[in-house]
Amino acid sequence: MFDQYIGISPKSDLILLQTLGEKLHKRTFLHINSTREGGGVAEILQRMIPMLGELGIQARWEVIEGDAKFFDITKKIHNAIQGNIEDITEEMWQHHYEINKKNAEKLNLEADAVLIHDPQPVPLIEFKKTGVWLWRCHIDVSSPQEEVCDYLTRYCRKYDAAIFSVAKFARAFPIDEFIVSPSIDPVSEKNKELTRDEIGSILEKFQITADRPIILQVSRFDRFKDPIGVIKAYRLVKKYNDCVLVLAGSPATDDPEGEKVLDEVREYAANDPDISILLLPPFSDRDINALQRSATVILQKSLREGFGLTVSEAMWKGKPVIGGAAGGIPLQIIHGVTGFLVYSVEGAAFRVRQLLNNPVMAEEMGEKAREHVRKNFLITRQMRDYLSVWYAMENKGRSILEL
Repeated sequence: MFDQYIGISPKSDLILLQTLGEKLHKRTFLHINSTREGGGVAEILQRMIPMLGELGIQARWEVIEGDAKFFDITKKIHNAIQGNIEDITEEMWQHHYEINKKNAEKLNLEADAVLIHDPQPVPLIEFKKTGVWLWRCHIDVSSPQEEVCDYLTRYCRKYDAAIFSVAKFARAFPIDEFIVSPSIDPVSEKNKELTRDEIGSILEKFQITADRPIILQVSRFDRFKDPIGVIKAYRLVKKYNDCVLVLAGSPATDDPEGEKVLDEVREYAANDPDISILLLPPFSDRDINALQRSATVILQKSLREGFGLTVSEAMWKGKPVIGGAAGGIPLQIIHGVTGFLVYSVEGAAFRVRQLLNNPVMAEEMGEKAREHVRKNFLITRQMRDYLSVWYAMENKGRSILEL
């Protein structure tokens, strides 16, 4: 499996990964999050855990369980961290803690390194037994509701270190903090090359014709992804350029608002025959791959975004991406080089028309976008970073290259 990345990932990343694998050989590495399907965290872990095993590290992945009330609360916490004003009572915080306490009684938390992903399982630190404990925040925390952030800090400050996706997300915690951007797997079902026939059969399945330019956004149906804004931008473009719009996404088991937002999007689309709204089942990686490869222009018009894996996915396929200038998206899109950053519906529509009317520029941007992803946002680099953080926490002051 590891050999598949030779000739794709930067050689330096592969060499350092092998060195770290030797240093951490047969050590245990536990990851914990709140869902096995839907969303970027689960997607990364599905690919990363077996690869860590191939490096000789005993990696495990556990998922916490909770009732509907728990996930309603954690969605409120998620929204508050991203800037919404939410009323989270002391009773809600207590329920959040109690669910984690029940999970701690069932899970084996013993490992040399434990990486806790996002706010849902953050109270598990109260049940730490051994090892280095790291809290990984994948969320855009650039302008949070401060009282919610302060409450979470009660837990976060007890970790050995915190990891954020972008430097501006880092908080003033009294612990070490690291910046590790997320990544995509270039050889996965979602990102590997597809033949023209394979792409055509998937478009036919969804009754999408390729005789007109396709504008695409792939994301969860979440208000922070601004699907309504995408439809508004499409309608502005449609006045001048004949095109179709595809909004595609899969549900996440830890997102109770998804169905409600999907209903709002369908209502706003108003049965427009040129808008396809696709609710894909989990693990529809091949379908998403084909949609991204067939698209003319890809949008990720997020209002808040921790990183936005769909941006790097599209860039890897040589596509110019128009993204909201939010969170981790500017880390991926170099404005005017690998795509465009926008701040409004009108700005998004303007950039879509610019790319539709300048196919040579779109192709050149796409080529630069792919190389930017290859150098910075492949899974081998993220694994390298995680293992480097673990090694650094256990060996402060020592270089990984020391024998």
